[in-house]
Amino acid sequence: MSNVTIKPSSLSGKVTVPPSKSDVHRALICAALSTGVSVISPVAFSQDILATLDCIAALGADVEIKGDSVSIDPKNMFKNKTAELNCRESGSTVRFFIPIAAAGGVSTVFSGKGRLPMRPLDVYSRLLPQHGVECITAGGLPFEIVGKLTSGKFDLPGNISSQFITGLLFALPLLEGDSVIHLTSPLQSKGYIDMTIAVQARFGVKITQKNGDYYISGGQTYTPCAYATEGDWSQAAFFLAAGALGGDVSVRGVRFDSRQGDKEIVSLLDRFGAKVTINDFHTECSEDKLRGIDIDASQIPDLVPILSVVSAFAEGTTRIYNAERVRLKESDRLEAMYRALSACGANIVQTEDGLIIHGGSLHGGIVNGCNDHRIVMSMAIAALRADEEIIISDKESISKSYDTFFDDYTMLGGIAE
Repeated sequence: MSNVTIKPSSLSGKVTVPPSKSDVHRALICAALSTGVSVISPVAFSQDILATLDCIAALGADVEIKGDSVSIDPKNMFKNKTAELNCRESGSTVRFFIPIAAAGGVSTVFSGKGRLPMRPLDVYSRLLPQHGVECITAGGLPFEIVGKLTSGKFDLPGNISSQFITGLLFALPLLEGDSVIHLTSPLQSKGYIDMTIAVQARFGVKITQKNGDYYISGGQTYTPCAYATEGDWSQAAFFLAAGALGGDVSVRGVRFDSRQGDKEIVSLLDRFGAKVTINDFHTECSEDKLRGIDIDASQIPDLVPILSVVSAFAEGTTRIYNAERVRLKESDRLEAMYRALSACGANIVQTEDGLIIHGGSLHGGIVNGCNDHRIVMSMAIAALRADEEIIISDKESISKSYDTFFDDYTMLGGIAE
């Protein structure tokens, strides 16, 4: 992994962000579970998306890539009853495919790299044996499943990663009997669950929500379609934040009627005091006097790194809380942002579930990107308003989600060496 040196500057202009990684994952999987050929476009082939495509192919579907489109023919899906699925570093991929492979009755060994083998899968190792699937694991990856998933009632806490719930939502409609997902505590990251259900609906699968539970009729059929993906609010957040910190950036390709939870970046930047303008074609953000705010991160965990950067320049104190789950991402993101911002002079305190940031200014410094795409991109935005250059390690980690980030960054006027 190599370093990137970012010199202070400002970003201005128009940028089109990549398709939503979350939307693309879901559309590709629904296509692979359907009864005919589907075409998904546009697709940006980040490492996480390539991991999902690899898993779809390993389970038997034919995958054809043409430009920024993917054609999926599921005619041989689940025909082989053993498989090995390499999920690279994608938490979404492994948590989505464990119940999917189990629904197909495929004995599967899941592997991965980076921090993925250490990320928790205990929800499945506890739950799936109650429904016909043996789980063999020492706690993380490799994770082996044997047996075919059976329908019924699935009790889950709502404060776990939404990826576990989404994995079950994909799989349960394929089973013979009806199922219910019962949440034993309030749901976090609800936007991601809403997105899953909306994508499934496009492929003809219906999920019913009632009193906080999810009811899934068995024997449903995913029907193929031509699926147009939407822009990624998680990636838009970086450039909108750059506008708030002293630029004037217009982000294209994102829809405000999206179910992506991270579109909340717009209202959060408005609360910070930035000037935010929304219309049908773009969302624009420019600088104004920023002030500290309180942020409940339970529904927007992926925004925590970039929000901590904005907080470092906002007058007064910002409190980010209910963010304990971000410790289990590609890095411990609370620790990573605490160390990175502290190295650049921020007045910041780490708590068990968040950060307390007393805004001011940043000087330059050398920071650890922690092989985490969101840490690297967030600190690149922080460097725009720092007094001196910031050197960030693990530049290549951006390929996990947005490999053209620095191309867009420099196009808008950033100085990245």
